[in-house]
Amino acid sequence: MTEEDFLKSYNPKKYDNFAISTDILILSISSTDQNNYRKLSNKSYSVLLIKRKNHPFKDKWCLPGGFVRVDEDLEDAPKRILENETNLKNIYLEQLYTYGDVNRDPRMRIISTSYMALIDKNRLNEKLPENASWFKIKKIEDKDTVTIILDNDKEMLSFDIKKTLKEKTTDRYKFSIVKNDSLAFDHPLVILAGLERLKGKVTYTDVVFNMMPEYFTLGELQQVYEVILDKELLDPAFRRIIADKVIATDKYKTGGGHRPSRLFKYNKK
Repeated sequence: MTEEDFLKSYNPKKYDNFAISTDILILSISSTDQNNYRKLSNKSYSVLLIKRKNHPFKDKWCLPGGFVRVDEDLEDAPKRILENETNLKNIYLEQLYTYGDVNRDPRMRIISTSYMALIDKNRLNEKLPENASWFKIKKIEDKDTVTIILDNDKEMLSFDIKKTLKEKTTDRYKFSIVKNDSLAFDHPLVILAGLERLKGKVTYTDVVFNMMPEYFTLGELQQVYEVILDKELLDPAFRRIIADKVIATDKYKTGGGHRPSRLFKYNKK
C-alpha cells in the first residue's frame, strides 16, 4: 500500500477523541515590607492564580490555562493564553510536565502539557485582570507529605500531596493529592512540580535571573536563592554558585538606613 492509498483509507473515527490543554505556572519572587529599616526587605515566593468564572470548578482558583487549538503549535498555546488571561507576554517559559490522568477533568479526557513561567512581578507594567491574584507560597515537608499554603492576604488556600518513591536508583517520586479543597483540577501537582524543578535547576543554571530586576545587591540575590532552595546559604557556598554569573557595576543602592551597597547585574557572557 502506498502512502497515498493509506491516507485515503485512514478513518480517524476509529480512535477515541480527547482534547489537549495547557496550564501555566507563573512564579515570582519579590520584596515584601520590612519593619526594621536596617534589614533587607524580605523576599516572598508567589504564584499567580485565576478565579474560574465557569463550570467545572466555578469560583475555584486555578492556574491560567486553556485548550490548544487544532491549527496551533503546542509552544504557541501558552504564550497566547498568558496574554489573554493575564495580559503578560514576552516572559520566560519552559515546558514542565504532561498530565494525563483519566479522571483529571470531569468534562472529558483531557491531557494537559504544563509550563513554568518566571517573572519579577515588581517590574510588571501590565495590569492584571480582576479575577487574577498573586498568592504567597509556604511549603512544609513532613516525611512523605508536602503541605503547600497559599495566601493573598484576603484568602488562604492549602493542599497536601503525598510523595512515594518510584525509582530508588534515580530518586524519582510519584506525587498524589491527598487533600485539596481549594484548587481546580490537578493544579496542586503542577505547583509542586514547578517548585521542585526550579529548586533543582537554580544552582547549575542561570534561570534565577529571569526573576531578578536589572540591578540588584548580592544580599538581595542571596535571599532569592535561599527562598528557592528553602534553606540558608553560607556566604562561601553562595559565592561559588554565582561565580561568573554576575558583574559588578558602578551603581550603588542607598537609603533606608543601609550603608551604600554595590549593585550587580546578570553576566550574559
